Formats: sequence, C-alpha cells, structure tokens
Amino acid sequence: MDIQQQKLFKILLIGDRCTDKYHFGSCTRLSPEAPVPIFKLIHTKVKPGMVLNVKENMLSFGAAVQIITNSGNRITKERFIDESSGQQLLRLDTGENELLEPLNVKNVNIHGYDCVAISDYDKGFLDYKNCLELSSLCKECDIPLFVDSKKKDLSCFEGAIIKINEKEHKEVTKYPVKYDLITTLGESGARWREITIPAEKTEVFDVCGAGDTFFASFIISSNLIFDNRITVLN
Repeated sequence: MDIQQQKLFKILLIGDRCTDKYHFGSCTRLSPEAPVPIFKLIHTKVKPGMVLNVKENMLSFGAAVQIITNSGNRITKERFIDESSGQQLLRLDTGENELLEPLNVKNVNIHGYDCVAISDYDKGFLDYKNCLELSSLCKECDIPLFVDSKKKDLSCFEGAIIKINEKEHKEVTKYPVKYDLITTLGESGARWREITIPAEKTEVFDVCGAGDTFFASFIISSNLIFDNRITVLN
C-alpha cells in the first residue's frame, strides 16, 4: 500500500508566557500563631505556563508550532498542592504589577502557516490595537485565526474563531461583527454554535491548564484547518 505521510499543521502561536511552579506538600496541623494550616513542602515542579503550555499541548498532538511571546519570565504562578489528595490549597501570582511590553506587529510574518492562534491572557503583550492589526492581517492573507482571550471587549478579533469559558462568556461586553464562538461549560461539555457537546464525566482534582489543552486540541481537530478555510457566523 502506498501511504502518504500526513502533512504537519503549521501553526503560528502568539501570546503571553509565564512560569508555573507546583509546590507539593502536606497539611497535617494548624499554626499555633494563627488558625491557619501549616504547609510542609515535599517537592516542587517547574513548568512553562500560559502560551508555553498551549505550545506543549500542540506539539504533543504532532503540530509544527512557531511561537511569538514576551521576553523573560517576569510572571510566576505558584500553586501549593496537598500531595495526598491533589487538592490545590493556595495560588500565589507575582510579576503582574505592570503590563508586559506590547508586541510589535510589524515584525510578525504570518505567511506559510495553516493558521494563527492567539492565546491572550490580557497581561499587556497583546493590547487591543495589536489584536486588531493581527485580525486584519489574517483576513488579508486568508489565514484562519483562533483566539483564546481573557479580554472583556473581543471586538478586536474580527473574523476569528473565539474560545472562551462560561464565566468569561458572561463577562464579555462586546463581540466582533463577524466571528464564530465555542464556549466551554466545565462538566457540561462545550457549546459550538447552536450545539452543546457533552463531556465524559471523570473525577477531577486539578483543572490547571484545562483551557489551554482544550484550545490546542480544538485547533488541531478542527476541519477548518484541514482545507484552510474559515466560515463565521453573523
């Protein structure tokens, strides 16, 4: 049999990065100084976070990914987790007192990619103007644009396929004129256009990075990439 090798999806991924630290330990007693639990550290894991986590998921699905992100690792998210139960006890975020330096869109070349994916945590790297310019650039080049954004005003993502969760959906103040939308609903699955897709029920202790994994898998599996076309509602 003559089996042709499947072409790798070439994705240009743009977004904010951080460092994720997971501190695993135990809490077996309260402090004598105040009624708070004492966390006894056992070990720590350090992982790339935010857009870097999206990239790792895309690579695991076999995509070819080029990433554009902020320099340095100023933002750190630290999670303190009870090792025996897997329950997260506390999260400590640092490095967010000031916005990140914005992306210079003039340096972005989207030609040759099957799609552009924006993983926007609204930390300053992708401001409204940047997103508007990237959306226009994708439209001009007829390249599908996938977006996962924490912005409340999404009108800058004209013609994009937008992924948000249920809480973010309730907080959105403005959508683009033309767009497509998928909303994750937690244990209830996801809503794509007018269809609710159920989720397989499973026991979950930690949802860290769940949205990143969904975003990456949705892009890889979407038939909108297969033929390099985009169809939007409205």
